Amino acid sequence: MQRRNRAAHTAANTMTRMRRHLIGGLVALTLGGCAGAALGGCGSQTKTVTVAGAPAVTQSTATSTHTATATTPTTTSTAPAPTTTVGGAGAPSATHTASEPAIAQPEAHSEAEGLDEAVAVLKARGYTPNETSQYHSNQTLRVLVGTRAGSSDGYNQQAFFFVGSRYIGTDAKEPSATVKVVSQSDTEVTLGYPLYRQGDPLASPSGGQATVRFQLNDGKLTPLNPIPPASSATGLSRN
Repeated sequence: MQRRNRAAHTAANTMTRMRRHLIGGLVALTLGGCAGAALGGCGSQTKTVTVAGAPAVTQSTATSTHTATATTPTTTSTAPAPTTTVGGAGAPSATHTASEPAIAQPEAHSEAEGLDEAVAVLKARGYTPNETSQYHSNQTLRVLVGTRAGSSDGYNQQAFFFVGSRYIGTDAKEPSATVKVVSQSDTEVTLGYPLYRQGDPLASPSGGQATVRFQLNDGKLTPLNPIPPASSATGLSRN
């Protein structure tokens, strides 16, 4: 009797376990079907994640495609290039050439340029200019003859030399009775001295005329001929 009850109890437990397994299988099957259905419903959309640095991959989906295009405005600034015309031909517009300074042309010198300063030099040394037209401001070497102030007869003369407007000296240490400019150029001046014999009056020199060329050399004035003496008891002289 006890054996039958034990067998019946074991059979009942076995049936209970079988029913539990069957119910668990049905539940799992049902959940799996729902999950598959959910996955099937979501499969129509695709989400693309792009990682920085990886090459871009374009995927097309059946639902919709969204394309964003960024447009960067382009600004073009064109400055007109200067055009230089030389000899009637236009220079390339892409080349900018700075205009070079114009060459200064020699200015015309007026006869009065430096003359006032020269006259002031003579007056400061007690002389009055004879002929201001002899002063040539367009020359490097310039000359102006003057007579000692206070001379009642117009004698006692000297030649004053200038380099440009700078005074450099006289023809001789002592004045002559008279002296005149015979000729002159840019760096040379020729002076003429009437020559006297002993006893000649100042108005009547009998010894002719001596010409002396003065030349500017390295900034120094040099007589190229002998200068007659200021006075002489036996020979010819400037007085």
